[in-house]
Amino acid sequence: MTFINTTFKALPYRSCISTDAVRMHPAAATMTIADNLASAHDIPDSADPLMALLHEGGLRPLRLGGRTLLPIVQGGMGVGVSAHRLAGSVAALGAMGTISSVDLRRHHPDLMERTRDLAPGAAATSRAKQDINAANLEALAREIRAARRCAGGRGLLAINVMRAVGEYAPSVTRALECGIDAVVVGAGLPLDLPELAQDHPDALLVPILSDARGVQLLVRKWERKRRLPDAIVIEHPRLAGGHLGAGKIADLADPRFDFENVIPQSLAFLRAAGIEKEIPLIAAGGIRRFEDIARVQALGAAAVQLGTPFAVTQECDAHPEFKRMLAEARDEDLVEFTSVAGLPARAVATRWLKGYLKAEAKLQGVAHVKPRCTLAFDCLAQCGLRDGLATWGQFCIDTQLAAALRGDVKRGLFFRGVGALPFGDQVRSVRELLARLLTRYEDSAPTPGVTAA
Repeated sequence: MTFINTTFKALPYRSCISTDAVRMHPAAATMTIADNLASAHDIPDSADPLMALLHEGGLRPLRLGGRTLLPIVQGGMGVGVSAHRLAGSVAALGAMGTISSVDLRRHHPDLMERTRDLAPGAAATSRAKQDINAANLEALAREIRAARRCAGGRGLLAINVMRAVGEYAPSVTRALECGIDAVVVGAGLPLDLPELAQDHPDALLVPILSDARGVQLLVRKWERKRRLPDAIVIEHPRLAGGHLGAGKIADLADPRFDFENVIPQSLAFLRAAGIEKEIPLIAAGGIRRFEDIARVQALGAAAVQLGTPFAVTQECDAHPEFKRMLAEARDEDLVEFTSVAGLPARAVATRWLKGYLKAEAKLQGVAHVKPRCTLAFDCLAQCGLRDGLATWGQFCIDTQLAAALRGDVKRGLFFRGVGALPFGDQVRSVRELLARLLTRYEDSAPTPGVTAA
């Protein structure tokens, strides 16, 4: 018996640098990645033409961390979907790129080999958990270093850490130690983030929230700790992909989440508190076109965050089949369900997900506390499968997301947001995506679900 399924092969280590390293033995590749990350011909061209597009279209830049950026943030996507190649490429073009912290060892053959075969038993399980978590923290450090080289000193680099993951605090701490520009936290209220970042006053702290009440609660809590958010992502749960910021599926369409409500209400609170100019709002969920950006900026948002459109770029760190699955999916192919993390989620209704949902009631009916995590490392602080929480999901989310990352369309869980993608079912470059988003298309159709009802 092993705790780590030996069919979970590490993906080839793809980067914005020379790929010669990945043809070597994994250990040698790791040394090359750490010691020789830069390759001039792979670093994107100057971001100035994109900034010119921004001004031509009349959009406002995002001013954050003392920098003037394109008003576009690439959302963090795990497991391994947004790693150093995507995040570094986005930052290199003058925007904010984001690495997702979840299970990044899957991009590193030597770390996967180190954590592959682990013996059963209580003592071994504890050791396995330590080893896997240590490997993921090492992978996180490698990815940040590689993304930094890709970015070439341009844009901003962020790490996205889910508050719901077991290694939330260690991941935040390691990223800060590695000099990450910003820490973005969702899937729960990060009320303790100021304490975790107290030794790194220059790092930007960005919570993800969904309504004005959440904004008010978090800001007041943080004020008592003498810290304010440097920006706040306002994510619409009816439009976003992955884990959603609502209590239950029935709440996804609640009008309190509509940008037309939450952005002005949040700004009114910040204005009354005298801090409106200090905390830019970033709208996330269903953003697909120039007109979507212009509309939320007219409401008072400073920028937008997108996940799915970046997931189908050439630079995305996932398998080509992952990108094809998301690019070809339509809104009618999406389904909402309760994740193993206890949160509503939205994904493509694949063969695996359809089968799971068909059996979900039966699985929940026999839910019980397990003696150990299926994969030994307790990726979530609370897990419906491991902890026997009958109203939560009953599957191993790391297993299913890892399958998606490597392009397994039969067994993968493919998170996706609402709305037709900017290039339809085509996979294009990050540069092309940014240019498209910054260019007005007067004759293009409205993005479904994004405009006001």
